[in-house]
Amino acid sequence: MKIGKMHVIGIIAAIIILIADLIILFTGEKDWNMFYFIGGVALVVATLPFMFSLLLESSKEKENNEMFLEFSRNLVESVKAGTPVSKGIINLRYKNYGSLTPYIQKLANQISLGIPVKEALEIFARDADSKMITRSVTLISQAEKAGGKIDSILESVAKSVSEIENLKKERQAAIYSLVVQGYIIFFVFIVIMLIMQFKILPMTSEISAGGFEGVAGFSGFSGAKEDVSRPMIYLLIAQGFFTGLVIGKLAEGNFKAGIKHSFLMVAISALIYTGAKAFF
Repeated sequence: MKIGKMHVIGIIAAIIILIADLIILFTGEKDWNMFYFIGGVALVVATLPFMFSLLLESSKEKENNEMFLEFSRNLVESVKAGTPVSKGIINLRYKNYGSLTPYIQKLANQISLGIPVKEALEIFARDADSKMITRSVTLISQAEKAGGKIDSILESVAKSVSEIENLKKERQAAIYSLVVQGYIIFFVFIVIMLIMQFKILPMTSEISAGGFEGVAGFSGFSGAKEDVSRPMIYLLIAQGFFTGLVIGKLAEGNFKAGIKHSFLMVAISALIYTGAKAFF
C-alpha cells in the first residue's frame, strides 16, 4: 500500500490529538480514563485512512474481475468472427471497462507497438494486480503455447471466470446471516464485559468492604479490583480482532478481507470500553 496524502493527514491529525491529550492530562486532574479514551480516538484517526485504502483496493479488485469477465466475452465474440486476438484487443481499447479501462488501453497500445501478445498480457495481469486475472492470463498463455483453437481457449477462460464470480456471490449470500450473527455475538460480549466491569465487580467490592475484609481470601480484594478489570479490555480487543478475521474468511474466502472487520470491531470495543470508564 502506497502512503498518500490522505494517510499523512490522518497521521498528523492523530499526533495533534495525542499532543492535546497529553496537555490535558498534565495540566488538568490527570484523568487517566479520559486519556486512554482520547488516545483510542487518535489511534482510530491514524488507522482509518489505511482501512479506507484497503476497502478501495478490495472494491477495485472486485470491479476489475467483473470487467475482465466482460472484456473476455467481447474478445471471444471478436475472435469467433474471424478477427485475430491482437486485432480484437486493439478494437476493444476504446470501450468502457470501468477501472480496468486504463490497463486494457495500455495492453492494446503495447500490442500496437509490436510487443508479443503473451508478454503484453503478462504485463496487463501484473498491472491489474488480481489473482483471478493473473490465473486466467497464465492459462491463456500456456494453452496457446501448447497449441489449440484460441477462440475455444478464450471461451473456456470466460466461462471459468463467470463461474468463479457466481460462486463468490452465492457464498456471500449464503454466509450473510453468519456474518450478522458474528456481529451480534460480539456486541453481546461487549455488553457482558461492561456489566461485569460496572455492576458485578463494584458489588463484590462492596460486599468485601462490608464485612469480609477480615476473612482469609477476601482481604485486599477491593484494592485488586483494577487488576481484575484491566484484562477485560485485552479480552475485548482479542475477541474483536479474531472475530473479524473469521468473518472475513467466511464471507470472502481470505483473512485479508477480514482486516476491515477486525479494525471495526477493535475500534468499537476500545472506544466503548474506554469511553464508558471515562464518562461513567
